Amino acid sequence: MVKDPKQEIIELVEEIEKHNKLYYEQDAPVIEDSTYDDLMNRLIELEDKYPMHSLDYSPTKRVGGKALEKFQKVVFDTPKLSLANAFEEGDLIAFDNRVKKAAGDLRYAMEYKFDGLTVVLFYQDGVFVRGATRGDGEVGEDVTENLRTVKNIPLRLKEKATLEVRGEVYIEKDGFFKLNDERKKIGENLFANPRNAAAGSIRQLDSKATAKRPLDIFVFNLESSQDREFSSHSESLEYLKALGFKTSPLKLAKTMAEVLEFCKKAEEERSKLPYDIDGLVVKVDDFEKREILGTTGKSPKWAIAYKFPAEVKETLVESIQVQVGRTGALTPVAHLKPVLISGSVVSRATLHNEDYISQRDIREGDWVFVRKAGEIIPEVIKVNMDKRGPETQPYALPKNCPECGGPTHRNEGEADRKCLNVSCPAQARRKMEHFVSKGAMNIEGLGPKQIRKFIDHHIIEEISDIYKLEEKKEKILSLDNSGEKSYEKLIASIEESKTRPLSRLIYALGIPFVGEKISKVLALRYGDIYELGNAKVEDLLSIDEIGEVIAEETRAFFDNPDNMALIKKLQMLGLNTSEEATSAGATALKGKKFVLTGTLPTLKRDEAKALIEKNGGAVIGSVSKNTDYVLAGEAAGSKLDKARSLGVEIIDEDAFKAMLQ
Repeated sequence: MVKDPKQEIIELVEEIEKHNKLYYEQDAPVIEDSTYDDLMNRLIELEDKYPMHSLDYSPTKRVGGKALEKFQKVVFDTPKLSLANAFEEGDLIAFDNRVKKAAGDLRYAMEYKFDGLTVVLFYQDGVFVRGATRGDGEVGEDVTENLRTVKNIPLRLKEKATLEVRGEVYIEKDGFFKLNDERKKIGENLFANPRNAAAGSIRQLDSKATAKRPLDIFVFNLESSQDREFSSHSESLEYLKALGFKTSPLKLAKTMAEVLEFCKKAEEERSKLPYDIDGLVVKVDDFEKREILGTTGKSPKWAIAYKFPAEVKETLVESIQVQVGRTGALTPVAHLKPVLISGSVVSRATLHNEDYISQRDIREGDWVFVRKAGEIIPEVIKVNMDKRGPETQPYALPKNCPECGGPTHRNEGEADRKCLNVSCPAQARRKMEHFVSKGAMNIEGLGPKQIRKFIDHHIIEEISDIYKLEEKKEKILSLDNSGEKSYEKLIASIEESKTRPLSRLIYALGIPFVGEKISKVLALRYGDIYELGNAKVEDLLSIDEIGEVIAEETRAFFDNPDNMALIKKLQMLGLNTSEEATSAGATALKGKKFVLTGTLPTLKRDEAKALIEKNGGAVIGSVSKNTDYVLAGEAAGSKLDKARSLGVEIIDEDAFKAMLQ
């Protein structure tokens, strides 16, 4: 008798789930691998033939599905707030004093602060239906198909519960090193650390690629539940564990002394854990106490993240080499004997400038102590003088540029020694790298390696040549690893960059000390690159955000005829050099300065800021006599009081929207 395909699919799913549990959870398999493969292959065959009967929680989802073109957005019903940070014991004690003053005696729940990617999982009647990255806390990306492939995310719960949970996707250290070994063998770029590997894996457009990565998850919070209520965080985690989630290890404490003791112990043992942690999360356990304490706009008042002090390792300075930046600055870089620090292998560390080296007396051949500043950027703290050999010599920066051989000079009062040759190829290369970078013109497919290759093969010599690459098609395609498809994508990205707003162009030009924020301020103030180019120093100084150094550097940049010639070339090649009005009301707020405070009824802060900038206004961070309006919402803070004391006009959302009309 032939089985009904729907019924056979259900039976196969149940059978495979049983064997998965025996194999992965109990380490007690009862069938051969070949028999398991036969069951799985039969299920795949039936699902391909009868897709209408495929179950959302089918184990076949673990191997990945159809590739996506892009991720859809997920808007969260409740904001996924981030945590305030504590960096020393005093911060934790101050936190303890604050919460106890407001909520009385309480109990703390302590968890590891995992170094991975935060995701939100949604379940309907016990079945996993959607998963998203945390994003900005209000809007994330739908990565459901990728999350289905993570082995410890249950596709079906042990009860028909409807709930939402938050967790951290991560890769264990051993899995990370194995993954990088595999990538190295096939010539792919290596991941910097397990966190980058996890984040990159979850954001793959092809879930089959995600399925090949050794991803895991700890669920650390019940965001909402339609079926049950709980009195504490620890109780809710026990429930999630019973449903089949792999939950975050939890420890309870009645006093801050117990918390501090656990922090010290966890810091000592972190290197022995199979996964990376960069601190501990301390939460008030009782939900009623949490209600009393409440939240700020960014973080809950009932929780804090204790960040471990930066991990320090000793290693050897094998050599010191000098890089030349886009401004001509010579930056010494220590090439180190590779060492694992905070989850990634460190082999280089910037030494900043001559003073940094001389103050620490860093030499080639020294054993030094290295840490990651902010857990990200490697830096040399000090030399281990006990290990210094007699053959080492004090290090001095070269008097001639290591790239072009031109003379170098250090101005009195400045930290950097600079190459004086304006035609230095290293400066040109760095300027191009900055010009095409993500925050500037954002030209995909034209990274540092590609730029160096194009320069070496005389395809480009200056920034404007980037917009003439169509003329060099045959030469580009003749290079190694250059295909028609990648070439077409590059040309499309270059063409798209011509439409970038003026602020991006200002930033891309690389005016000293003018970052992305100041570039936006200048674009809004002047609206045209040539208007900005004609601005006097005193005009620039009248802008709140601009000081003397930025004003003088900006004026000096536009006084350079070579820079003006480049701008003219870029304009003739089709780049946008002015802020064009996007609507009839685009100048409704022209020249007006706004400060935002509190929570608005319908507009998010980023939305209000975008509307202000779109209509010619500017958003500044603090209230002063030069502020035109304070746009205030619920729970406005000290900025509102300062506005009143200075007589600055205060408006609400309705008044703001009326202004836009």
